[in-house]
Amino acid sequence: MTLGGLGLGTAPLGGLYDAVDDETAQVTVERACSLGLRLFDTAPYYGSGLAERRLGAVLRKHPRDELTVSTKVGRLLEPGDSRNSGWHGAPALDAYFDFSYDAALRSLDESLERLGLDRVDIALVHDPDDHYEEALAGAFRALARLREEGVVRAIGVGMNQTEMLCRFAREADPDCFLVAGRYTLLDRSAAEELLPLCEERGIAVIAGGVFNSGVLADGETYDYAPAPAAVLERASELRAVCARHGVPLAAAAIQFPSRHPAVTAVLAGCRSPAEVEEDVRLFELDLPDDLWQELG
Repeated sequence: MTLGGLGLGTAPLGGLYDAVDDETAQVTVERACSLGLRLFDTAPYYGSGLAERRLGAVLRKHPRDELTVSTKVGRLLEPGDSRNSGWHGAPALDAYFDFSYDAALRSLDESLERLGLDRVDIALVHDPDDHYEEALAGAFRALARLREEGVVRAIGVGMNQTEMLCRFAREADPDCFLVAGRYTLLDRSAAEELLPLCEERGIAVIAGGVFNSGVLADGETYDYAPAPAAVLERASELRAVCARHGVPLAAAAIQFPSRHPAVTAVLAGCRSPAEVEEDVRLFELDLPDDLWQELG
């Protein structure tokens, strides 16, 4: 199972912020494969199943054992109105929370059907922010059974916060966490408690949201919403530091998380082959030690 380096996040392929057509989605995943990416993260929630379908349509053509595929449980899909989903170009399905044991098993079965794959390598409980007890007793227990049976190779939790991940680290037996937006140049809160805890317990950390929804890549969005003035100001300060060293801010942003020993992979969400190519270029740039010293 490959966790090192850069992986592809597929929320943009599900219509995050803007619609992506089928052909563009296909060539985006193909380009990621051709550039050597081997970790692919998706979820039923991303475009109400659209991201899983698009990802699987490409990965089915590639040697399965060379790939690491991650998906999530905790949201099931039911007929609804795609206008309510918030995903552009998504099918007419609504996602609803269900962290029960049976729902987790059903969710994974439905994900495999959409992906068209015989297995996923990593299964994560997705955003159980208000459902910790149910997720621990239900969904996580179901995933632990699947891990024991060899159906999945690794299990964990994916969230945009650190406090509850620390609880899972102490009270469950996760192999990995996906931490979105909480270990970046802008927000290093995961370094306070979560990352040392994961390092101590051997829990692999996948860092997502490394551009904090775009503000660290010349955008104006932070945590999926318009960035507050203070965040834009801080991003501008970071950009100025990088400029003094002749480095794009986005390059420092995409490389920063992997400097921590607990972080085993970084995800970049891409909506086009050009974005994949640019993120790979940024990830592989040789950045000066003086820059990291100044960034702290």
